[in-house]
Amino acid sequence: MARYSKLRTKFTPYLIVSPYLIHLLLFVLFPVVFSVVLTFHKWNIISPMEFVGADNYRRLVEDRLFWKSILNTLVFLVVHIPLQIVVALALAYFLNRKLFLRGFFRASFFLPVVISGVVVTILWQQLYGLESGLFNRILISLGLGRVEWLANPNIAMVSIAIMATWKNVGLYVILFLVGLQSVPRSYYEAAEVDGASDWQQFRYITLPAINPTIFMVAILSTIGGFSLFIEPYIMTGGGPLNSTLSAVLYIYKQAFEYYHMGYSATLGLFFALLIMLVVLIQKYTIESED
Repeated sequence: MARYSKLRTKFTPYLIVSPYLIHLLLFVLFPVVFSVVLTFHKWNIISPMEFVGADNYRRLVEDRLFWKSILNTLVFLVVHIPLQIVVALALAYFLNRKLFLRGFFRASFFLPVVISGVVVTILWQQLYGLESGLFNRILISLGLGRVEWLANPNIAMVSIAIMATWKNVGLYVILFLVGLQSVPRSYYEAAEVDGASDWQQFRYITLPAINPTIFMVAILSTIGGFSLFIEPYIMTGGGPLNSTLSAVLYIYKQAFEYYHMGYSATLGLFFALLIMLVVLIQKYTIESED
């Protein structure tokens, strides 16, 4: 009995964590290892895998459409991340004050986050409609012309970035609210005694105090922006003229439309490393400024 008790004490922790370990092996480690192996093969799911060496990597370097999809994604990020941070911080700043129906407004801003991304995308596709879209109706009523929100290659990705900001802003409003509420009230009281204006309090107290939250929002927005897929897939299909073809959408097309599984895995691996590099640069830049 003493030996059994010792064995049970020794192996019980492993039994408790075994479901997570099994999940980690089957759904994380195995797919990653398989994807790395797949980058050296040609495979269309039906036929057996064919070893091609570094051909997929050479093809990646020469694939102009893939690099265009990377550029499109970066354009999206350049618009989306600053807009996301500014809008979310502004809303959180005002919702942190004593307002009538404050709880209702907080819930309202968070509601789009829990709604299906497909539903939101279809809704905004109708709002952006050229003939019957609400936005163009408003412009016409003001005596202005229609705007080709999704048909103009120069503004299509910007239009998608605005929609994505509306969809996700509620989550970041909550994060900023938590950051704002963690700032000690005594700081503001001391600043008021010294005659600091609201802007000076925001600039010299609020922003430095919530810098970790800003960093978190920037990182989450970057990772979420790099995974842009549903919006261009439903709204434009990557058009017009591939101006909204995101990197994830291009990887998806290579895998499930053209059945280039090996090449798709190569693109996915490179894209994951690119995201890691951008996040590290972002982290280093923000911490240096801090």
